[in-house]
Amino acid sequence: MLLRQMKYFTAIVECNSFTEAAEQCYISQSAISQQIQALEKELGVVLLRRENRRFSLTPAGEYFYHQSKVLLDEANELRRETIRIGQADESRLRIGYLKNYSGQELHIAVAEFSKLYPEISINIVAGTHEELYDLIRFGGVDVILSDQRRAFSDDYENKVLLECDCFAEISSNNHLSAKDHLTLTDLKRTPCILIAPPEQHDEEAGYYRDTLGFGGNFLYAENLEEGRLMALGNRGFLPLENVGTLPPVVPTIQRIPLYRGDKPLRRKICAFWLKKCTNYYIEEFAETLHHLIEQSRQEID
Repeated sequence: MLLRQMKYFTAIVECNSFTEAAEQCYISQSAISQQIQALEKELGVVLLRRENRRFSLTPAGEYFYHQSKVLLDEANELRRETIRIGQADESRLRIGYLKNYSGQELHIAVAEFSKLYPEISINIVAGTHEELYDLIRFGGVDVILSDQRRAFSDDYENKVLLECDCFAEISSNNHLSAKDHLTLTDLKRTPCILIAPPEQHDEEAGYYRDTLGFGGNFLYAENLEEGRLMALGNRGFLPLENVGTLPPVVPTIQRIPLYRGDKPLRRKICAFWLKKCTNYYIEEFAETLHHLIEQSRQEID
């Protein structure tokens, strides 16, 4: 039995819907249903009494729900306190960014910040959206650079850096590479390469499929370099956000604008940090990064 299964179960009960719980947990509805079935099989009891499209809790399900809430709260507190104790030094800035981030402004911002504040130690970690969300919630990092997938929370400073266009990096050997733009319909028979660890394949695919509208199959890479190598080998296309100055593409790769229907596919990229943990250095770094991205966009325009 996994804590993740407890999280899925409590979300289903609180949303009173498999569909809404799946959206909240960024997992497909079929995957969340399979996780609950696996949980019931392991426990050897029925937790949810299913009636057509509705469900109700069995007595065992009621007990499991309330105890899961307690255990999840305790696990969150354990993680938060462990991170706090292990990272108690305040003379550092811990930055998280998306694994598929490809712009150069983050590197320039880190260099400029380090030059201005040499006494501050900078730690940087890359992760998926969900990994970064957990890190910022539990104090593992001070500020994250990520895409917006949830509604803005009042607990966070939500600094929108830009609303950017999206691209597909695809092999020049692919017949689609000759197009001046690619729609999601064009790409439905071409595998989409996502940057995600094995335990987050379902969540990442669910978001791209159910929220953004990507169709077809998904392939997975551990990091951006591996994803680009897969695209080079004509195994699929790699979706990227146009955040700041992107590095030049190699000759055998085409970087083509992505469209959903007749409109460019756009994403919001933000800097997030907890309001209760805000300080001068976090705000200064976020402002430096924002300025650099704005500057690069003006130069392009």
